[in-house]
Amino acid sequence: MQFTSLNLIEPILKAVQEEGYTSPTPIQEEAIPLALEGRDLLGCAQTGTGKTAAFAIPILQILSQTRINEKKRKIRSLILTPTRELAIQIGESFNAYGRYTNVTNTVIFGGVNQNTQVKILQGSVDVLVATPGRLLDLISQGFISLSNVEILVLDEADRMLDMGFSHDVKKIIAMVPQKRQTLFFSATMPPEIVKLSSTILHHPTKISVTPVSSTVDIINQCVYFVDKGNKNSLLLDILKDKNIKTALVFTRTKHGADKVVKILLKNNITAEAIHGNKAQNARQRALNNFKAQTTRVLVATDIAARGIDVDDLEYVINFEMSNIPETYVHRIGRTGRAGAKGTAISFCDAEEKSYLRDVEKLIGKKIKVIDNHPFPLMDNNPVKEKKQPRPKRNPESNRPKKASNVTNTKKVILKK
Repeated sequence: MQFTSLNLIEPILKAVQEEGYTSPTPIQEEAIPLALEGRDLLGCAQTGTGKTAAFAIPILQILSQTRINEKKRKIRSLILTPTRELAIQIGESFNAYGRYTNVTNTVIFGGVNQNTQVKILQGSVDVLVATPGRLLDLISQGFISLSNVEILVLDEADRMLDMGFSHDVKKIIAMVPQKRQTLFFSATMPPEIVKLSSTILHHPTKISVTPVSSTVDIINQCVYFVDKGNKNSLLLDILKDKNIKTALVFTRTKHGADKVVKILLKNNITAEAIHGNKAQNARQRALNNFKAQTTRVLVATDIAARGIDVDDLEYVINFEMSNIPETYVHRIGRTGRAGAKGTAISFCDAEEKSYLRDVEKLIGKKIKVIDNHPFPLMDNNPVKEKKQPRPKRNPESNRPKKASNVTNTKKVILKK
């Protein structure tokens, strides 16, 4: 099928073609006609399937064909998304596909001064792309009204719930008119997501494309068994390959990401980290540098990397295996897009072997093992140190409490 078969109006079709696309992805092929009919959608789609265009294109067409002749146009479509980076990229998609329409959009997110965002909102905005925290903040200050929203999109719904936005999302939905079209997208469908979708969708059409196993079939995957203490050395050894122009490296923790960057910089490899403790401007600058290839290695945590979309990214390196097998698929799904070649390299120490087995079970295939490398796994049965009981601290102590990475991430992101 070609985009010309989807009954798109000429301004949008022209923009899509200028972006270099002629054929829709499976989710676009299914979702665009249904959305244009005004149907509610429940879409299950992994990273890299083209779901942003699957909702951006029909929204642009619907709004451009039903113009409201008011001096100051009101927000007619709200796209709710969990992270700043993803919000920015969705905004870029609306700009690209809507460049020949008169539909306006803006993006709001936390971590930056609100004044510029407020100034734009005081003009005419048809489509608002927002993270939950900043949206609720500006609503409470009286800068935003959702009473005219006709099309609501929840993107990466599973990640929004993972990040602790469940209450915020429900609060926002209650502010949107009940008579509306809702497009709901999630990479996974756990029970809580199914329950949430059932409360906000009206007779939805379900779309599920690219099963987890087939997402990774086109990506060249391999695993290196290595002792935990030798992972830095192995990474440096792999990056000696000048064919690796850029690489996206995943760690489980923010502290771990910073440590990897420090090692790389010490060895004259340009690297930056992107995680929840980084200021918004620093995160966006790091991402821009990586896209421009002035930074060779971008080290990221899973939540911070959600929504990162880099053209022609060939290498993803799992410095640490994720304990959630679906996260592995999300990670490596950032390479090998649109038929391009991609390579996913995983470092696995003895304690992570069970994670590797879970991944292989999920994707339905064995990952190729690279035995011939300078740092083979020597300690197959590491003895886990027994945790010592913590001494009771003075409650008046000013020392910050140590918290898990997930908790820290939630705390940071909830400040949006």
